[in-house]
Order: sequence, then C-alpha cells, then structure tokens
Amino acid sequence: MSSFALYLIGMLVVIGGLVYVAYLLHVPTQWIVAGAVVLLGAGIIGAVTHTRRRDPPES
Repeated sequence: MSSFALYLIGMLVVIGGLVYVAYLLHVPTQWIVAGAVVLLGAGIIGAVTHTRRRDPPES
C-alpha cells in the first residue's frame, strides 16, 4: 500500500472521529458536513504535498 493511501486512510479515520464527536455534541448537520468536506480537502492537499516525488535538479 502506498504512503499516499495510508495518509488518506488515517485522515478518514480522524474525520470520522471528529464527525462522531460533533454528532454527539448535537452540532447541526450542515456544519458537520461542511467541516468534513474542508478536512477532507486539507487531507488530500497534505497527502499530495507529503508524498509527491521531488523533481530532479536540473543540470
């Protein structure tokens, strides 16, 4: 499994936990969905940033 996939799986677990806590705290559904979408976007950006291959230096 690639490190990108592991990063995203970990991010999904974190988002799932935060969504569950927000649900238990009776946060309105639209805010839970909006927060999950924002966190998912941030997770994808973070995964791409941390797992991309560096460009070789130009000679």
